[in-house]
Amino acid sequence: MNETTQTQENPVTKIIENLEAELVNLLESDRYKEYLDVMQRFHNYSFNNSMLIYMQNPEATHVAGFDAWKRNFDRTVKKGEKGIKIIAPSPYKTQREVPKIDSKTNQPVYDNKGRPVMELAEVTIPAFKVVTVFDISQTEGKELPSMTKELTGTVDEYNDFIKAIQEISPVLITYGDTAKGVNGYYDLEEKKIVLRNDMSQMQTLKTSIHELSHALLHDVTPNKESTDSLNRQTMEVQAESIAYTVCKHFGLDTSDFSFGYIAGWSSGKELDELKMSMTTIQKTASNIIKGISDKLQLYQVIDKKQTNTKSKAIAEKNFYYSSRSDNQNHSQSKQYNKSTYKRR
Repeated sequence: MNETTQTQENPVTKIIENLEAELVNLLESDRYKEYLDVMQRFHNYSFNNSMLIYMQNPEATHVAGFDAWKRNFDRTVKKGEKGIKIIAPSPYKTQREVPKIDSKTNQPVYDNKGRPVMELAEVTIPAFKVVTVFDISQTEGKELPSMTKELTGTVDEYNDFIKAIQEISPVLITYGDTAKGVNGYYDLEEKKIVLRNDMSQMQTLKTSIHELSHALLHDVTPNKESTDSLNRQTMEVQAESIAYTVCKHFGLDTSDFSFGYIAGWSSGKELDELKMSMTTIQKTASNIIKGISDKLQLYQVIDKKQTNTKSKAIAEKNFYYSSRSDNQNHSQSKQYNKSTYKRR
């Protein structure tokens, strides 16, 4: 590893270590316990169902069935909302003839002709069915406890930061309306990032890096599984950890949002998703930091050249008018002297 790489990675490593320490403190707080009391009522979906949810509604965060929203969360599905289709177990029981088993020997019972004795018994048949669930953004009612606080405030050189992120992004970054509670998402089908258009500069910058991380690491389509077969929890922990790390490197503190977001997606106090992803987070954050830094330096060089060119143009313009004025004054002076001489 060369000296330049070490210089870039050491600060990033320190930021990630601090992130883990702060998360541990949060996970031991009463705030987290209250959050868990509610979140544990949500069903823990399989990887396949998580991917089905993600492909149908990339910005979905918490989903439940129509009745479950009423029963468990005091919320109702809004009229006209289109549900998300997933696969749910639907076993059923039936009566079937099965070989009779001797209760003492646990062996099949045979008749005097050597044929197995059959009897009716109730058996469970495994089966599955399509069910419909709805994201929290499709419901209304009692608010759920939140682990995050939306970021506010402005950012110095904000336009340059956003421009740099747009230029290093492998996909288009756009602005538009999103579902309630959704700050942004990566559209898998159209290959673009969509950011909520009414956020603060701080929140917009942080969210853009979060979604950029998804585009770089989690480009999953119906015909292409993630190379690491990551679940949604790990994807979100990675993306937000990267966003926090990159922002922190540039002196922007997103802890009010990032700590709660990561804690909400982690599986618990062991922080498995974060620990297993340390290398990925470090490498991706370092690459994004380098990309943004290179662009910012380029903008400074361009701006300096433009400033110098503008200053030179102004100086030349001033010199032109100054020279022209001097020539006019000199000409007027000669004409006056000539006129005076004639009068004499």
